[in-house]
This record gives sequence, C-alpha cells and structure tokens, in this order.
Amino acid sequence: MSKKDISRLGTSLLSSVAWLLLSANAFAVADVKLHASTLQPFADTSLALWKEHSFVGNTQYQLTSDNGVSVLKGSAKASASLLYKEFEVSLSATPLLSWHWKIDSVFEGTDERTREGDDFPARVYVVYRHGFLPWQSYAINYVWASNTPKDESWDSPYTTKSKMIAVQSGNTLAGSWQYETRNVADDFAELFDVDIKSLNGVAVMVDADNTGLSAVAHFGAIEFSNGQ
Repeated sequence: MSKKDISRLGTSLLSSVAWLLLSANAFAVADVKLHASTLQPFADTSLALWKEHSFVGNTQYQLTSDNGVSVLKGSAKASASLLYKEFEVSLSATPLLSWHWKIDSVFEGTDERTREGDDFPARVYVVYRHGFLPWQSYAINYVWASNTPKDESWDSPYTTKSKMIAVQSGNTLAGSWQYETRNVADDFAELFDVDIKSLNGVAVMVDADNTGLSAVAHFGAIEFSNGQ
C-alpha cells in the first residue's frame, strides 16, 4: 500500500481498527500561551493507546527523556510507519492544536512535492472522515519541511485529499525545540472549503522511505485547546 494513499489510510486508521472512544481530555485543554516557551511532556506515560501502521519497514517510536522531560522519539532509516491515536475531538470547543517538536536534520536536495521526495523528518497530522467509504476523508499534514519554504501549503503528490503545510522548514532551527499552534478548523476551511466540527484522531510520523535516508525527531506535548 502506498503510504500516501489517504483513501486506504483512512480505511486502515479509522475503519478496520476498533474505535478508542476517548474523551477530548486525553489531550489537555489548557491555555496555549502557558506552553509556548517551556517544553511540556508527551501526555501519555506509555504508548498503549497509540497504534503503529507500517508502510515500509518501521520507524522506531519510543518514550525517552530530554533533560528530565518525557518525550516521544521517532527514528527512521529508509522506513516509514506512523503512530496514531483515535479519539473524538470537538473543534467547536477546542479548535487549536499545539505541540512541541525537534528534529536532528532535514533531507538535503529533495523535492517534497514529488513522490520521490515525499519524506519529512517530522509531521503531525489530523484526519477528518465525512462518511464510511474509504475515500470519504481529508487529512492535513503539518510538516517540518526540508526545502519547501515555511508557511507554504500544497497537495500531497498522491492525492488531493491530503494537504501539506510547512510549519517549519530547513536546518536553521534543527536541534532545538519549537512550539507550534494551528487553528485546525480554520485550516480545513481554507484548504478544503469544509466546515468541520470534530476530528477522528491525531498522528505523528517520521518517514524516510522514498529518499532512503535517515531522520530523527522528538515530540513533546500534543494538545487541543480553546486558547482561552
């Protein structure tokens, strides 16, 4: 299965796996300003509620410590697998997605808008299903791009149902923690012209299968909030 085929991905993540009907409290609802300058720990103390889906080999995901703070580490070597958690998120109540992430380095000389270069040292993405059929889903990938300028967005080279947004780009900030906040409801409205009220889950991914290279990324807290 192509890792970028969002139709099949939607089936795998949201249909064939039993729903984990967790409350939105699985991710803290907090003042996003509180976390902007201070690394907050990855919320779960184990990965028991997270599922892995392999496309090419396995990215190695594990909980580790960064200066005493529990974080999630992903290491890919010519591999690609995602780690995802299915739960219901009310975007009406908590439209803001915030997270901390850090990468070791980007991929030099790749064109991320092509299938051959469609790898990212780190991504956080969300999925919205609007029906039960495999193709009735949309995804937004918030990526740390290697060469595409920051703030640019584009279609996945595999499907228009999956959009990419370069939240960070390049090696300038590699090796340091960065804090991000996106209004997911606004992003879906702008990119897909849809008004959505809820999400079906969140995923992280470190992938290097198309380029055959290696990548390492760390993720701290991933939170939905209302920004109040």
